[in-house]
Amino acid sequence: MRTLNSRQWHLQPSRLLPRDAMRREGPLLPMIVLLVVNVAGTVRSLIHIFAPDSGAQSIASMDVHVAGGANIVFLLAEWGGAQLLEAFLIWLVLWRYRGLVPLMLLVVTAELALRQLVGFIKPVVSAYPPPGGVADQFLLPVVAIALLASLLVRRSR
Repeated sequence: MRTLNSRQWHLQPSRLLPRDAMRREGPLLPMIVLLVVNVAGTVRSLIHIFAPDSGAQSIASMDVHVAGGANIVFLLAEWGGAQLLEAFLIWLVLWRYRGLVPLMLLVVTAELALRQLVGFIKPVVSAYPPPGGVADQFLLPVVAIALLASLLVRRSR
């Protein structure tokens, strides 16, 4: 039976920047997690860019019919552009440079953690919690575990 005891497994941070970025090492699960997260991230970015209200009111229940509401819509659309760029890079990694999956999981983990921190420091005011914020609370530990799994290496005997 396989177990995760420290004598059999160790973290290998060098997998974050492998010598051969085209060669994937380690379990398949971290790549699947990154794929699922990136599908959601791509859809989210396109909504922010192309929805008339950037999803602010129609999805996140933020009132954009206030002074400065157009600025809220603009900033979310601009953020969608940054999200789309990140999603494109992740698609590239998943397609061609699979050895960089751990690095992309680190980026996604850091981004999710920063979003949680920002949400704590500057809480959003809306009729109900935005679905992206709720999903991020679930995704952060899942992506962090996938990151750790991508860095785990079985010790040779």
